[in-house]
Amino acid sequence: MTRRSRLPEASELLESTSADVTVATTEGSPGAGSGRQRHTQKITVYLSEEELLDLERARLALRSRYGVAADRGRLVRVAVACALADLDAQGEDAAWLKALRAP
Repeated sequence: MTRRSRLPEASELLESTSADVTVATTEGSPGAGSGRQRHTQKITVYLSEEELLDLERARLALRSRYGVAADRGRLVRVAVACALADLDAQGEDAAWLKALRAP
């Protein structure tokens, strides 16, 4: 008879912990993203291997250097929120708009 370790239930995996640090808590503030909540909409984003590695390196750096634990999805949601806030604030001078226009 083999003994199996107890696996955590979904509710235990999704509960907030003291190690979680939010970027911003005010809804609608620049860069807030949607935080830790159940999301009902989904998109698929394809990344190159190098882009995915860069994202994972950033996630690990946030955790090790700054104590911010976030999954890749949350990083992407915050990045999108920051990009949209930048477009609202900067208009034609938004950094990501310039990047999209570059050849």
